[in-house]
Amino acid sequence: MVPASDLLAFVAAAFVIIVVPGPGVLFTIGRALTLGRRAALLSVLGHAAGVYVALVLVAIGLGTLLSASALALTVVKFAGALYLMYLGIQAIRQRSALRVALGATIEPAPHARVLRQSAIVGLTNPKAIVFFSAVLPHFADPAAGSLSWQFLLLGTVFLAIALVSDSAWALLAASARSWFARSPRRLEAVGGAGGVMIFGVGASVALTGSGD
Repeated sequence: MVPASDLLAFVAAAFVIIVVPGPGVLFTIGRALTLGRRAALLSVLGHAAGVYVALVLVAIGLGTLLSASALALTVVKFAGALYLMYLGIQAIRQRSALRVALGATIEPAPHARVLRQSAIVGLTNPKAIVFFSAVLPHFADPAAGSLSWQFLLLGTVFLAIALVSDSAWALLAASARSWFARSPRRLEAVGGAGGVMIFGVGASVALTGSGD
């Protein structure tokens, strides 16, 4: 078990990191503007699932490899960045599909596809991998038991906080989208803006390595 003092310190650090919007949050906001509330919340779940897979990989040693290999980290960073940019371009190209009816009524995206796309974004989130591999060790105590299990516990706490925070951002963005969607023309503009935002997030990740 992680010592209580270390756990509380980790929760405080994680909260500060999570509440400040980063590319992960902006991706969720982009999905809310482009596809609506349900897709945004599914994106939150999918992104968290992808990040959790990254956490498990870090816990069994991948984090050490990525920290030691600049090439491996660069590959992960640009894979995630390119995928985000691809999703942004797709959203921009398909923005006219949002004008299927007056108001906020749109054709919902298949749940499986939304989850799959957001999980890939979470899995290739470079900052999450670096955070788990470089920060978690500071809050784990080798004398308290298996480090892998401590990493998993701390990472799960991190993701629980992120789920609450990201869901709040998704709901807020979806509410704003509903207001804009009263006009089909506004709705198309919002769809394009969401795509631009997602593309911009991908470009930001490629240039700076920032993440959720």
